[in-house]
Amino acid sequence: MEIKYNEVYYTYRENTKLEKIALNDVTLNIKQGKINGIIGTIGSGKTTFLELMDALLLPTMGTIQLGEHKIEHQKKLKNDVRFEIGYVFGNPKEQFFLPTVKKEIAFALKQFSYKLNKIDKQISDALKMVGLDDSYLERNPLELSNGEMRKVAIASVLAFNPKILIFDEPTIGLDSISKNSFLKMLKLLKNRYHKTIIIVTHDINMIHKIADYLFVFHKGKMVLEGNKYEVFGNEQFEQYQLKKPTIMEFSDLVLKQKGIKLGYRDDVNDLIKDIYRHV
Repeated sequence: MEIKYNEVYYTYRENTKLEKIALNDVTLNIKQGKINGIIGTIGSGKTTFLELMDALLLPTMGTIQLGEHKIEHQKKLKNDVRFEIGYVFGNPKEQFFLPTVKKEIAFALKQFSYKLNKIDKQISDALKMVGLDDSYLERNPLELSNGEMRKVAIASVLAFNPKILIFDEPTIGLDSISKNSFLKMLKLLKNRYHKTIIIVTHDINMIHKIADYLFVFHKGKMVLEGNKYEVFGNEQFEQYQLKKPTIMEFSDLVLKQKGIKLGYRDDVNDLIKDIYRHV
């Protein structure tokens, strides 16, 4: 499904007289079937950008094209289009309102008229994809650890198999093992199931490993875009109060101090191999 923002503005009204522009003339195309990273400092407009895509907010001006459907001011998104979009909130507690994990995951399936005899299997399969098993089914999602809550939130979206997956800070609360499992799952969803994935994150090292394409937001504007090497290597990148991935900082340091140009790598093990080749 094609996703296009065309001159999109969003203004918050903080009181009757004061307005705050959260998004300012954003025009961009999300890359279909790819992992799209959205990065920027706090208050740069990233979460507003996501909420407009899912029509949780409606643009003050401009349009958002979702396939054949348009989101615009005072025009809500049809429910059949929402079936194509899975949104995992930054705080899983905002997503939960039912007493058990099973009921939580089943809720969306029932809303989208999944056959009752298939729901149990869909729930179990979704839990397995995030590294949980059926022992969690009758547990209260709000009594789980932060990492487990995040996994259940992701499972509740994966269960109804949307074409577009939106993640707001998906790795907060995950340990290194769970984070690596999450990255493997994203690669599977992209490569085997051809999902379009959008991730908002402050985890620069994580998004460097996984993203195909990046958009940088600053003060409500989209200021940089391109593949990760183009964006992180751009001379303007750090002027937006962002740090490069650790692996790229190290490569730059080796070039500066030793005169050895290693190039940029996704994985530290590949970088170490390059260093040995030059020694």
